[in-house]
Amino acid sequence: MIRRMLLLATALAGLAALPAAAQPAPKREAIRIGILSDLSGSFADVAGPGSVVAAQLAVEDFGGRVAGLPVQILAGDHQNRADTGSALARRWFDTEGVDAVVDLPNSAIALAVGEVARSANRVALVTAAVASRLTGDACSPNLIHYSLDTWSMSNVPSRALVQAGGASWFYVTADYAFGHDLEKQSMDAVARAGGKVLGSVRHPLGTTDFSSVLLQAQASRAAVVALANSQADFINSMKQTSEFGLARRGQRVVGLAVYVSDIVSLGLETTQGATVVGNWYWDLNDGTRSFARRFGERMGGRMPTDLQANVYAAVTHFLRAAEALGSSTDGRAIVARMKALPTEDPIFGRGTIRADGRRVSPVYVFNVKSPAESRGRYDVYRVEREVPVEEAYRPLDQGGCPLLRGG
Repeated sequence: MIRRMLLLATALAGLAALPAAAQPAPKREAIRIGILSDLSGSFADVAGPGSVVAAQLAVEDFGGRVAGLPVQILAGDHQNRADTGSALARRWFDTEGVDAVVDLPNSAIALAVGEVARSANRVALVTAAVASRLTGDACSPNLIHYSLDTWSMSNVPSRALVQAGGASWFYVTADYAFGHDLEKQSMDAVARAGGKVLGSVRHPLGTTDFSSVLLQAQASRAAVVALANSQADFINSMKQTSEFGLARRGQRVVGLAVYVSDIVSLGLETTQGATVVGNWYWDLNDGTRSFARRFGERMGGRMPTDLQANVYAAVTHFLRAAEALGSSTDGRAIVARMKALPTEDPIFGRGTIRADGRRVSPVYVFNVKSPAESRGRYDVYRVEREVPVEEAYRPLDQGGCPLLRGG
């Protein structure tokens, strides 16, 4: 009797020790992509609901299915809070079967969600945040960065304007980490190009009256006044540079973090002649115009921003990699496949993804048109220069990404 009980206990223990892989896996119903954005706050125009539309267009163009499974788009609002964004991403990954989180305006949220994706072994595709750390010390085998970062946004226009004769600079800088980063990287680029920094003044986030700040910029007699701020701060400061007549007095104004929706909001009377850097514009070619027309049909006539175009590109490339790997949920494997495949889509053309997760595609210096040159509300840029790739992005060996040393 005792011998039979021991045999039974041994058999039961053996069953309990069977690997989890031997148990039937739950059936997968869909490939799910979560657009985690700011749906109603300060980033809603540059990303927000338009990012959801861009993702839907990418899925439709891909055929709506991957490895025999339907592709579903979810949307969530991070409310510009890192804890809210992280919690939603964690729930999506852990309980709702989301394979990839896309968009992520607000760098603090992008950095936090990148860590959630790493721990869950899912995918984070950053198409809106601009922190250069995302491909620097915070790079991840689960993350790809599509939007331009603070390095490109600072270095490209700074070098271009110094070379065009803008030898002296003055900075109007938002007094928090984002503004400080833009200012420092631009100052370094100006110095490397042979220019000179005459001074800077910092302002609190949410400043509405820039009078004292702009008086200092005007008194500096700098050839270039650089606005190292964004969103409402950029709009307010740019509007007041026009009222102060800086451009009429021969000072060139450059915004280091500007989107087409900002220019449309301000109007060409205020922004004409400004220099802007971006990796996409809706009126570049037939492919961009076709996408913009379809986007506009769903967005009340609005044209897409470069951040929204990034969503289309990121989702398209993710679906290509997922198709190649079947129904795998291994985020690291999917990101590795995305890096191995050249990027290619009808609105950006061909590009690559570097080992640090940096998507590399053309970058442009734009000049804002005058009202007389414009053919319509969204006809705001003309291309001044296409920047060589080797100048447009931080060199791979200068970011400190641990992946490059096996980390």
